[in-house]
Amino acid sequence: MPLDREAGLSGVIGGLSYALDITEGQPLGHAARSCLIGMRLADEIDLSDPQRGSLFYALLMKDLGCSSNAAKVSALFDADDLAVKHDFKLTDHQSNLAMARSAVRHAAAGGGPVQRASRVTSLARAGQVTRRLVAIRCERGADIARMVGLGDEAAEAIRALDEHWNGRGHPAGLRGDDIPLLGRILCLAQSVEVFLSAHGHDAAYEMARRRSGSWFDPALVRALDGFRNDRGFWCRVAGPDPVRLATDAGPAESAVEPDDAGVDLIAEGFARVIDAKSPYTARHSEGVAAIAVGIGDRLGLPAPELRDLRRAGLLHDIGKLGVSSRILDKPGRLDEAEWRAMRRHPEFTLRILERVPVFRPLAELAASHHERMDGQGYHRGLRAGRLPLAARVLAVADVCEALTADRPYRAGMPVEQALSVMRAQAGAALCPEALAGLEGWLSEGASGAQLEGLITA
Repeated sequence: MPLDREAGLSGVIGGLSYALDITEGQPLGHAARSCLIGMRLADEIDLSDPQRGSLFYALLMKDLGCSSNAAKVSALFDADDLAVKHDFKLTDHQSNLAMARSAVRHAAAGGGPVQRASRVTSLARAGQVTRRLVAIRCERGADIARMVGLGDEAAEAIRALDEHWNGRGHPAGLRGDDIPLLGRILCLAQSVEVFLSAHGHDAAYEMARRRSGSWFDPALVRALDGFRNDRGFWCRVAGPDPVRLATDAGPAESAVEPDDAGVDLIAEGFARVIDAKSPYTARHSEGVAAIAVGIGDRLGLPAPELRDLRRAGLLHDIGKLGVSSRILDKPGRLDEAEWRAMRRHPEFTLRILERVPVFRPLAELAASHHERMDGQGYHRGLRAGRLPLAARVLAVADVCEALTADRPYRAGMPVEQALSVMRAQAGAALCPEALAGLEGWLSEGASGAQLEGLITA
């Protein structure tokens, strides 16, 4: 019987890699195309099978830490972090001139000349801060890779993603062969993919040649030259379904479907990626998941539904990874365009989770967390009759956690005040049955102590 790679671990992480692509401001399929290029490099250098397995996971999950510096990047540039990050991958950040041009392009985008000049000056003085932002990304990515069970070698490759052959990379300034081999492959593969997608095949090869010996291991650049003229390969890389092709390149064990514990670990790991996007959502997904399960248990939902409800709570905001931190962390009222962008995040959640077989059954549930009983919610405007109880529970849990947590425009409310606000929304926005379940769950604790613990931990 052929292996069902779509349903296996490779299919899970391949599908979720799309969420990391949008967080980095990259076209969908960036990580998967990088994986195809990196695994072809592995063929060229006869990489051992155990290392190939670690390389495969590292290539697809190389950007696990990408959300951890998004808010800081946005604040530093006073700009859209997605646009800054996209440009950063195309910029030679060992070149002062190239970095200066990038700063001028993005600093205080949309502001006046004085504001933009002031921001450029601030950026010129922030070299150490910029280096720290890269380090945060690499270290966080390695930590989450270990958490979800990708192994030490894959984690260390992710940590070394931005190290450069000449020792001028980050986070540790490693040089030459001191950089883990898999990290060197990641650095070259992702850079080639970025230039390939933005400027084409020849530009990607010219970039690799130019940076050989500075950014990249010269031996790996020579290996890259070995398949420069393999048109069939490059056509496949540019094809419409890079994730399917990438998952086919994975080791045999990646075709095995993860058990429930493994799926839970992946959901928990991505909840950390999601919540790291903003300093105001440090534990939002975990809190929503816990509150939703508490309500669902109180209402007598069966164990399989509670399991799906928890996973949906952990992943419900995965679509926010595609929303600019400039919008997510804005202290004032959103304008019309910003509000339209914000309202799309449940749609992004649906599209991402539908790509992952193990999460496909709960994609509709996770994407319904901003729907209202009266049909005035978003993104689809579903009314009560089209919202199953689990979706109504998730909506109540989301509002409860959001009201009691700090936000850029207000401090978090005490639990009793939040409940009062929610009672006023019962029937029109929130499901009365789910709200009663929340109050019943809280009554089992000491005046909301369980919820307070989730918020303050």
